[in-house]
Amino acid sequence: MSMKLIIAIVHSDDAQAVITEISRAGFSATKLSTTGGFMRAGNTTLLIGVEDTQVDEVIDLIGKKAHSHKQVVSAPAASEGAVKSVPLEVKVGGATVFVVDVDKFVKL
Repeated sequence: MSMKLIIAIVHSDDAQAVITEISRAGFSATKLSTTGGFMRAGNTTLLIGVEDTQVDEVIDLIGKKAHSHKQVVSAPAASEGAVKSVPLEVKVGGATVFVVDVDKFVKL
């Protein structure tokens, strides 16, 4: 049976709930603290090794706990030579998930 590596990038607010959910289902994850690009928001990247047949189950578990929502942030805007902050509504949270093939898995 082939192995897959699930790389799930979730908002830090949702990270513990996601880890708890996948742990209850018998999966383990390696947690890495990461920073997003656009808002420099705190993210957590989870590395989860699973059998090929378990990928959809783990993605469903992540989706149950990683929810997107809207947040208002201040964004700089130029106006007649001055820079002001204007409120901007952006979508945050949720999860970005990558699934990659694993050629070799060794647990030492």
